Amino acid sequence: MIPPTRRHFVSVCAYFIILLIPSNADFWRQTQKITEFNSHVVPTRDGPVKTVIVPIMSPSTSKDPEKSGYATTKARGLADVVALESRIALVNGKAGRLLYRGYDIRDLARNASYEEVLCLLLDGDLPNQARLDEVKEQLRAALALPEGLWGVLKRMPESGSPMAMLRTAVSALGLFDEEAEDNSAEANYRKAIRIVARVPGIIAAIDRLRNGKEPVPPRMDCSHAHNFLYMLTGERPGDMAERAFDACLVLHAEHGLNASTFASRVIGATLSDIYSAVTGGIAALKGPLHGGANQEVMRMLLEIDRSGQRPADYVRAKLARRERIMGFGHRVYKTMDPRASILKDMAKGFGEEAGDLKWYAMSLEMMDVMEAEKGLYPNVDFFSASIYYTLGIAIDLYTPIFALSRTAGWSAHLLEQWSDNRLIRPKAAYAGPQEKHVLPVEERA
Repeated sequence: MIPPTRRHFVSVCAYFIILLIPSNADFWRQTQKITEFNSHVVPTRDGPVKTVIVPIMSPSTSKDPEKSGYATTKARGLADVVALESRIALVNGKAGRLLYRGYDIRDLARNASYEEVLCLLLDGDLPNQARLDEVKEQLRAALALPEGLWGVLKRMPESGSPMAMLRTAVSALGLFDEEAEDNSAEANYRKAIRIVARVPGIIAAIDRLRNGKEPVPPRMDCSHAHNFLYMLTGERPGDMAERAFDACLVLHAEHGLNASTFASRVIGATLSDIYSAVTGGIAALKGPLHGGANQEVMRMLLEIDRSGQRPADYVRAKLARRERIMGFGHRVYKTMDPRASILKDMAKGFGEEAGDLKWYAMSLEMMDVMEAEKGLYPNVDFFSASIYYTLGIAIDLYTPIFALSRTAGWSAHLLEQWSDNRLIRPKAAYAGPQEKHVLPVEERA
């Protein structure tokens, strides 16, 4: 018998692949959507694959001893890997576009409150007035922190990181919730509302207690944004401050399968409870490669202001030393972050109302240099920093506020995960030695 040629071998492989492909049109539409994001995704008997697959290789060149004939790509940081399907957010990095459930983020930031966006993320669409009133009432009913949690908060060291304290407090919330271990859809929704309602009070209490002040009880007659600023400062914010902060919450509420959301979904996929999953999200957000950039942006602006340098000179000097300028560039966006463009306009308007455009002017000068020198644009952290600073918020609370807002997105992703759950279990490409043998301890180096 004549050995098969290479072309014959590939044809045979292609034939067997075709046998595995479903023929229904809906499947192909789903596959086409996924392949727009990743050209390596191929169909299987169970629908579109959830990992990146390279073309078939011969058994002798396979990197996976468990799957003869196949090799899975190694994507550092899971870059461009489609891990799951979601209907919550579309992040288009090339076009600089962000949609929540089909609504453009610019439209939402200008025309919807955080409470409306919470309904959108949890329910799938914006609420009518009756639904909005219902959710607001549910939030008000959940505002009070459990009595036992106050003991936890008051024992935390004043020198602790606010993010570490928030992480611990949210984890502890589960100890005081009778439904903590009830994983029914109804109970998980109620717990999501409690988490969203209580995180602002936890952050405000952390800040006041570490400064020797008594916590301020929440109000029952104001918005989510207004209530947080009131509990934090003890004073009711002005209309402009409330609108600016509410828009910031909307802009940070959701952003697809980022590091903290993925961490939350991985935990949730094990059927752990929602408090554990949100705590995992906070833990991931605590890392400086995910959250915290806005804190460093404000510290940088303050350093420039103290030094008396022109912002352009400061940026060029740092670039010459190959140092990173925080608040620029994004893992996903290849153009200006759409959230940053909204915050840029807000920073100008808020600065004009406050009678101080210093931070805005400095930010613009830095922005121009970074675009000209590095081709980088501001991300969501860049302009939010000076807005929070103008609101009088302590710099080390910026990342906890990020978490405050993102509780809506994390909760929505967890409810979606549990609606059609499967354990998330990727593989690692083993790169260590094989065939080693145990030597007697006296013979080991």
